[in-house]
Amino acid sequence: MLKEFRQFLLRGNVIDLAVAVVIGAAFGAVVASLVADIITPIIAAIIGKPDFSNLTFTINGSVFRYGSFLNAVISFVSIAAAVFFFVVVPVNRLNEMRRSGKPVDETTRQCPECLSDVPKAAHRCAFCTSELQPAV
Repeated sequence: MLKEFRQFLLRGNVIDLAVAVVIGAAFGAVVASLVADIITPIIAAIIGKPDFSNLTFTINGSVFRYGSFLNAVISFVSIAAAVFFFVVVPVNRLNEMRRSGKPVDETTRQCPECLSDVPKAAHRCAFCTSELQPAV
């Protein structure tokens, strides 16, 4: 049983998942710091109040602390915007640049009889043995 457990732990996908969780937590701390230390002060400079947690209203003796909710919404939107503009957009641009190359020449063509893929230089289909016209 210990041998199976060790094999389970040393499997690639378990280790990859563990690394992803650790990197994700570290990245979350970086993004949270970006929002708390840079984006929130910018919002505070524009609006004039950096912390809304003291905002409340009362109805029939019940106190509604909508300021904490407002802080959470602003934090969520700020984090989502930071992740989108500083991670998603640059990664998408990098992927586009990697993809934008010459299209690869096809090395196969379809047999008109059985629709299987055969090499372009083939004169006869290996699957249905029908004769093929020369490739253009």
